[in-house]
Amino acid sequence: MSVLVYTESEQGTFKKVALEVASYAKAIANQLGTTVTAVTINVDDASALGNYGVDKVLNVSNAQLQSFNANGYAEAIKQAVEKEAAKVVVVSSSADSKYLAPLLAVGLNAGYASNVIEAPSSTSPFTVKRTAFTNKAFEMSQINTDIKIIGVSNNSFGLVENSGNASAEDFSPSISDSGVTVESVDKATDKVTIADADIVVSAGRGLKGPENWGMVEELADVLGAATACSKPVSDLGWRPHSEHVGQTGKPVASNLYIAIGISGAIQHLAGINASKVKVVINTDAEAPFFKAADYGVVGDAFEVVPQLIEKLKAFKAQQ
Repeated sequence: MSVLVYTESEQGTFKKVALEVASYAKAIANQLGTTVTAVTINVDDASALGNYGVDKVLNVSNAQLQSFNANGYAEAIKQAVEKEAAKVVVVSSSADSKYLAPLLAVGLNAGYASNVIEAPSSTSPFTVKRTAFTNKAFEMSQINTDIKIIGVSNNSFGLVENSGNASAEDFSPSISDSGVTVESVDKATDKVTIADADIVVSAGRGLKGPENWGMVEELADVLGAATACSKPVSDLGWRPHSEHVGQTGKPVASNLYIAIGISGAIQHLAGINASKVKVVINTDAEAPFFKAADYGVVGDAFEVVPQLIEKLKAFKAQQ
């Protein structure tokens, strides 16, 4: 009776969240005195999972699952859970996993706790700590069903390396036709994605126009960060909607979030509250964002950001 973890991938390569949920699954397995089995879907090389506590890998190779399909993925994972007689299933809190987890819960008659940030405080009763009210509070939740599904909040548990090797086994679940066809997938290339980024550099209308985004991208490049924006910026067409973060955009749980020229509307703060350190640069000392910030700079972004870039480049040159 192992702990089963779904490890997300893209174009045959694991996402960062895959290694984090594997680390989390290992922590639960240690509490329960059992092993970790991972499910991979169309992954080229799964050997890295052994370094994060996975004992066994079920490799699914299926052309029907080449593009993400919540129904098909949930069906494959459900059959893996039944094969391994797993009682605990671990997924991430990515957009894809939040689509498939409820379907998986229904199929397995399982309880599902999303946005979990710590290993269980107790396994009898099974109790986990999770964020609530758009990351403004925490709650302790008990899962009383026989099978339990846990959605781990991104960047909450971290990567924990465990030396070891994972055995591999081909697994061929039966996937029915869901009636969903993916016509095309458009993705930005050569950029750090918001979902996987440890650092996010975000900007708002304070930059006055899309022609001024060069310094935001340069700062992100120096830091190895993803770029993001507020909702008004994407609505105006200054930046693509894929970069819109906030309650109605993409949620961000980065280790460092830098907000430039963003006032801090409640909808924006709700989407980035899970970030660990928040830095704000704004000319308005009364901007709401300063109340949520760990560090704040009251100043003109067009003066502050270039100086910040210069200092960071000088620091990197000394390393």
